[in-house]
Parts: sequence; structure tokens; C-alpha cells
Amino acid sequence: GEPPTARSMIFVTPDGERSMNTYLGACVELGPEDVEADKASGAKVTYFEGYLWDPPRAKEAIRQTAMLAHAAGREVSMTLSDSFCVDRYRDEFLELMRSGTVDIVFANSHEIKSLYQTASFDEALAQIRKDCRIAAVTRSEKGSVIVRGDETVVIKATAIKELIDTTGAGDLYAAGFLHGYTQGRDLQTCGDLGSLAAGLVIQQIGPRPRQNLRREAEQAGLTIPDVQTS
Repeated sequence: GEPPTARSMIFVTPDGERSMNTYLGACVELGPEDVEADKASGAKVTYFEGYLWDPPRAKEAIRQTAMLAHAAGREVSMTLSDSFCVDRYRDEFLELMRSGTVDIVFANSHEIKSLYQTASFDEALAQIRKDCRIAAVTRSEKGSVIVRGDETVVIKATAIKELIDTTGAGDLYAAGFLHGYTQGRDLQTCGDLGSLAAGLVIQQIGPRPRQNLRREAEQAGLTIPDVQTS
């Protein structure tokens, strides 16, 4: 029969950090035949996880998706996912960036330091600035830094009452950023939206915010335009 659905057991310690025990299930079957050309060419920005480099044929699917997206004038983004994932696929991730297969990279400070094998955040940031068009790098309570060419945008972390669970923080940052980006907002606003979404989700258990993010953004002075789909 068909392989079972993937699942992940997440253990959250009192400091809000999480440990995962993940079974990939059907994800290992992902291949080029699963790519829907109309969706790949229709999305303004396609987003994929570095973790997808683990299943043997998923990388073929990602490259095909990127080819379709770029042929339609669209963009491709990725998250480095985890510093151990970076250690496994460092050369391939760098090739994706340097070849222009990926336009936008999301990472945290540990991941980009692992990518460039340096203990210096500033050195890693200088390198990633050269290697991809846009990089958004999160730094926990220090906020985030977005670089594009010679441009640098520093984003403050959203103030929180209590850190409960960091699960989904990076994903929510990327979601907020990409919502702003696909609606034509400047990098400052994109980063602020990402910071807000991440700051909300880490104050609860679980990776899906219970709040209405649009309402929260508007209350924070971040006006969200009506969604443009073209």
C-alpha cells in the first residue's frame, strides 16, 4: 500500500527549546512526477525546506520546480532548516545559491555560521550577501538581519511576555516575510511582519498561532494590503 503520513514528536523543555523525533513517511517518495507545473509557475515565490534534501528524489523535484518558476518569471526561496542539515549538504546548498536556483534564503545565525564554517556571524553574513540575492537571518532575541546586495536592514525582535515554545518560529518568520514580499512591501516591513508572527507563536505551545495575524499586524501599525494573486 501507500506509505504512511509523516509525523514528528516534539519535546519542549522548560527553556522553550524543542527536540524532534521525526518519521518522514510518504515524504521520502516525493519526486519530479509530483510537481504540478501550473502551481510551480503560478506562485509568486515557491518556498522549500532544506530538510527536503534528505529524501533521495526530492532534490530532483525541487530543481524542476525552480526551473518552472524561473521560466515564468517567479522566484524561489529556501530555508536552511538546521545546522546539521547544513553540515550534510553544505556544498549543494551553496551551489543552489550561487547558481541562482534559489533567490531568497532564510536561516538563523547558527545555520549560516555552519554554512560558511566560521564562528563569526559578521563574516558569515558578508559571505551570504555575495552568494544569494536576498538573505533573511534570524538571531533569536537580537531580532534579524536582511541583506540584499549592499543593502542591510536590521529588524528588532518583537517584545514578548514569556518564551514558551520555539517550535515554528522560523517558519512563521518566513511566512510573515513572504506575505509582505509577495504584496510588494519593502524589506523593513517584510522583516517586521516576520518578526511579529514569530514573536506571537513562541508565546504558546504549538506552531500555529491562535491569534488573527492580520489583526495583530494592523494593531502593530503594519497595514496589510489586500492580497494580490497575479
